[in-house]
Amino acid sequence: MSEASWTAAPGAPLRGEVRVPGDKSVSHRAIMLASIADGTSRIDGFLEGEDARATEAIFRSLGAGIEAPEPGVRIVHGVGIDGLRRADGPLDCGNAGTGMRLLAGLLAGQAFDSTLIGDASLSKRPMRRVTGPLAAMGARIETGAGGTPPLRIHGGQALRGIEFDNTLASAQVKSSLLLAGLYADGETVVHEPRPTRDYTERMLAAFGWPVDFAPGLARLRGGYRLQATDVRVPADFSSAAFFLVAASIVPGSDLLLRRVGMNPRRTGLLHVLRLMGADIVEANVGEEGGEPVADLRVRHAPLRGIDVPEQHVPDMIDEFPALFIAAACAAGVTRVTGAEELRVKESDRIATMAAGLRALGVAIEEAPDGANIAGRADGFAGGRVHSHGDHRIAMSFAIAGQRARGPVIIDDTANVATSFPGFVTMAKAAGFGLRED
Repeated sequence: MSEASWTAAPGAPLRGEVRVPGDKSVSHRAIMLASIADGTSRIDGFLEGEDARATEAIFRSLGAGIEAPEPGVRIVHGVGIDGLRRADGPLDCGNAGTGMRLLAGLLAGQAFDSTLIGDASLSKRPMRRVTGPLAAMGARIETGAGGTPPLRIHGGQALRGIEFDNTLASAQVKSSLLLAGLYADGETVVHEPRPTRDYTERMLAAFGWPVDFAPGLARLRGGYRLQATDVRVPADFSSAAFFLVAASIVPGSDLLLRRVGMNPRRTGLLHVLRLMGADIVEANVGEEGGEPVADLRVRHAPLRGIDVPEQHVPDMIDEFPALFIAAACAAGVTRVTGAEELRVKESDRIATMAAGLRALGVAIEEAPDGANIAGRADGFAGGRVHSHGDHRIAMSFAIAGQRARGPVIIDDTANVATSFPGFVTMAKAAGFGLRED
């Protein structure tokens, strides 16, 4: 993927209505479960981003019939729980850590061998957090040096359910084990130190697999079958987050975000922004595809620094780059703790955000599991920042540019297409000053 860059500078107050793309987490899981279900499923609101498309391409190569009659729609002809077949070559997950970790569990129970690969960024991310507990279930998975991709998964293994106490608050680890549990003998139980996103559990239930779950606990047994169902993917809260923060910090903004996914394990940022003083109101609350949704109206409001409650951290792990921008515009110091997972995302998000904020004149003190960010009433200086190929870092510094005293140049922005195709066009239409260079 070639490097690209953006220039962000103050635009207009954010106004009007926005519907951000479909939820990436739901899109991944909908393709996976529809592919191994009995019958034909329709997915509406599918994210047309590179990560979700990589998962789609993988299941096509594994034998599922997938049609794309129009953008955002997929018709999936499932092959059943035991109907996948060996692919002709390696399965390329692109930049999708979620896709790779979940696939490791699902493919561990197949009769055939598989190899999972990814791009340069994904190839540096830790995989032992899933391969270790999968091995305890009987899986045979080889990693690259240091426990990173590629993953070589040996088929034909007899998996057995385990009771796993996860020391990490990681929905990806939990989901990987649950998907392996579909093929395992007995019961698979995952305990978590803090509750994490329950997309996999909700989606399994929607496809008819008996699953018990509560905050911090999930359990299921093997031996059932999935039944095709239609899925409507809600708008991605993580994508909406950039507009929630931008409208909160840009004076005069009044923006409406339509049909945003409001899964309670996803909306930690909403609670934290409100604690900081943000003016965000929910309306038209409903449900789509088994997921709660709402319209969100956000208006500019003065923010204040806070100590971010640790109980919200797992529910906003992808939104921390945007939160760092909000904190840099808040009165006082914002303290983040308990967020060590940020060190092993698409980039080391604590280090990358700290370097970028310092380049824009913000005082920030790093810690192993977070940071202390000193807000500035006058916003940001202009400057140049590097996203290190991390889509959420790039979009967060596009927000910073809206409160900067000079242009903010953001390098290495091509990976934004993995999660939010069309971000620049949508942001400009809402009022951002943003240009692709």
